[in-house]
Amino acid sequence: MRYAALFAAVLTLAACHDGNMVQQARYDSYERAALFPDGMAMQRPPSGVVARDAAQQAAATRRPAMSLALVQRGRERYQIYCVPCHAADGSGQGIVRARGFPHPPDFHAERLKAAPDTHFYQVMTNGYGVMYSYADRVPPQDRWAIAAYIRALQATGLPPRREEPARAD
Repeated sequence: MRYAALFAAVLTLAACHDGNMVQQARYDSYERAALFPDGMAMQRPPSGVVARDAAQQAAATRRPAMSLALVQRGRERYQIYCVPCHAADGSGQGIVRARGFPHPPDFHAERLKAAPDTHFYQVMTNGYGVMYSYADRVPPQDRWAIAAYIRALQATGLPPRREEPARAD
């Protein structure tokens, strides 16, 4: 018992050295610091370092092979995320237009028929114009599936719709 009290006293005194654990010295990323030979606080990672999710990101950016299952998955995801703006037929006549939002593009327009599949993937990933990014909502494989479904919509042969002039009643 006597040794336990002595041990606790030694630990308490050892923990109370000059340093203040609450307010420690810290450096901002690009601040000068004498910690390293180059005088900077932020250092380059050692050669050969790879991000933990680098393999997953690389795999996600590769377009999967076209298949019926991919198009069906794309249709399901398209109906969830895209129909409110782009409409079920891809015409851009979705419900948001009736609520005062800008007119989304018609997927049947020649410009978008000529666009590569990566265009649709990148738009969903980064956003475009007034469309914000869906990267946090739609996983990469589902973005490819939606792009495949957009190609299927374009293959239906529907002509692009022209915007009707507003009536002055």
